[in-house]
Amino acid sequence: MSEQRPMTHREIMEALSGLLLVLFVAMASSTIVSTALPKIIGDLNGSQTQYTWVITATLLTATASTPIWGKLSDLYSKKLLVQISIVVFILGSLVAGFTQNTEQLIAARAFQGLGMGGVQALVQVAIAAMIPPRERGRYNGYLGGVMALATVAGPLLGGVIVDTEALGWRWCFFIGAPVAVIALVVLQRTLHLPVLRRDDVKIDYLGATLIAAGVSVILIWVSFVDDAFGWLSWQTGAMAGGGVLLLALAVRVESRVAEPVVPLPIVRQRTTALAIIGSLAVGMAMFGGSVFLGQYFQIGRGYSPTEAGLLMIPMMLGILVSSTVAGKAITKSGKIKPYVVAGTIILVAGFAGLSVLDHDTPLWYIGTAMAVVGIGVGMSMQNLVLVVQNTVSLRDIGAASSTIAFFRSLGGTIGVSVLGAVLARRVSDSITEQLTALGVPAGSPSSGTSTLNLGVLPEPIQHVVRAAYGDATGHIFLISAGVAVIGVIAAIALKPTKLRSTVDLAPERELADATAD
Repeated sequence: MSEQRPMTHREIMEALSGLLLVLFVAMASSTIVSTALPKIIGDLNGSQTQYTWVITATLLTATASTPIWGKLSDLYSKKLLVQISIVVFILGSLVAGFTQNTEQLIAARAFQGLGMGGVQALVQVAIAAMIPPRERGRYNGYLGGVMALATVAGPLLGGVIVDTEALGWRWCFFIGAPVAVIALVVLQRTLHLPVLRRDDVKIDYLGATLIAAGVSVILIWVSFVDDAFGWLSWQTGAMAGGGVLLLALAVRVESRVAEPVVPLPIVRQRTTALAIIGSLAVGMAMFGGSVFLGQYFQIGRGYSPTEAGLLMIPMMLGILVSSTVAGKAITKSGKIKPYVVAGTIILVAGFAGLSVLDHDTPLWYIGTAMAVVGIGVGMSMQNLVLVVQNTVSLRDIGAASSTIAFFRSLGGTIGVSVLGAVLARRVSDSITEQLTALGVPAGSPSSGTSTLNLGVLPEPIQHVVRAAYGDATGHIFLISAGVAVIGVIAAIALKPTKLRSTVDLAPERELADATAD
C-alpha cells in the first residue's frame, strides 16, 4: 500500500472545521442538558438516583460503544462512521426531547450515548490519521479550544433555554439538530481520508457485549447498595460477583480473538497502561465531580439555570486557556510529560479547594477553585491521548486512541455513579436529620413530590433541602481529589516522550529517539 500523501495546512484546516463542528455539537448538546437537568428532573418529579442515571446512562453507552467505533475505524471508512455516529446522536437527542418521564429520558439518553461515543472517539482517530504527531499539539490546541467553547456556551445556553418560557427544557435537546446538519454537510465536502479495507474483517461483538454488561451490572449495584439492599446481602454477591465474572470473561475473550475491541498487547505497553490509569483517574474526578456543580448552584444555592451557567464559566475558561497554551507549548518543545504531570497536580489542588464547599461558601472562592480544576483538566486530559498516539503505529492508532477514550469515559461513568450514590445517601440522611429536628415525621418532604422539585415545597423544607445539597457537595469533591492523586502517580511514572515528526511510526532508530529522555 502506498504511503499517504501529507495533507497541506489548508486541507487540514478545512477538514478540521467539519470535525470540530461535529465535536461541538456533541459536547454542547451534553453541556446544555447538564445545566438544565435539575429543572428537568424536578419537572418530571424524579429522584436523585434518577438524576445520576440520566448522566450515567449516556456515559455508560458511550463507554461501551467507544472501542467498537475505534475498531471499525481501523477497518472501514472513518468519514462514514463519523457521519453515522452524529446521526445516531441527533436521533437520541430528538427522542429525549419528547420524553414524558425519567425512565423514558434515561433510555433516550442511553441511545444518545451510542452516538456520543462514536463522535468522541472518531474525531480523535480522524485527526490522528491526517496530522503528523509532531504537529498535532498545535491542532490539539484547536480541539481543546472548541471543547472549552462548547462547555462554556452549553451551560449558558441551557440556562437561557430553561428560563425562557416560550422554549422550555425540551429545546435543550432539539437545538442541536440544525447545527448537526451543517456539520454533516461540511464533513461531506472537506473530510477525505484513505479507507483501509481488509478481507479478514472480524468484529469482537462478544467481547464488547461482555464489557458493557459487566460495567452495567457493577454500576447498577453501586446505585442501589446500602439503600435497596445491604452490602452483605445475596443481591450484592450476585451483582458485584456477576459483574466481576463478566469482566473476567471479557479479558479472556479479548486475549483470544483475532480483532479485540480492547487490544491487550497495546494495553500492556507501559506508556499505554499508565495513560489508561491516568485517564481513568482524571475522568472519574472530572466527570464525577463537575457534573454536580450545576446541581449545587441551583439546588444548594438557589440560583436560576442561567445564573448557574454563568457561575460555571471560571472552570470552562481554565480548560480553554490551559489546553490552548499547553498545546502550543508541546508543539514548540516536543515534550509532553511535564504538562501532563503539572496538569494532574493542579487538578488535585483544585478539587481539594472545592472540598470545603457548603451552602454559604463565597462565590469568589468557588470560582477560583473551579478555574484551578479547569486548568488541570486542560493540561492533562487531551495530552494523555497524545502520549499514546506517539507510541503506536498508524494501523493501531484507532484502537489505541479509542482505548484511552474508553477508559477515560469508564472512569467518568464510575465517578458519576459512585459519587452520585454517595451524594444521594448524604442528602437523604441530612434531610431526615433536619426534618426530625423540626418535628416533621421521617419520610418524603411532601407526599409524592421529589426533593428536586423545590417550587412546590413549603419554604422551611426548601431551606432544609438546599442546605442538605449544599453541604453534601463538598464531600463529593474531597473524594474526587483523592481519586485524582492516582492520576498524578501515573503521570509521574510515564516515560518522557517526544512528539515524532511522521504520521506513522518511523524506523526503529527514530522510534528509539522519540522515546528517549
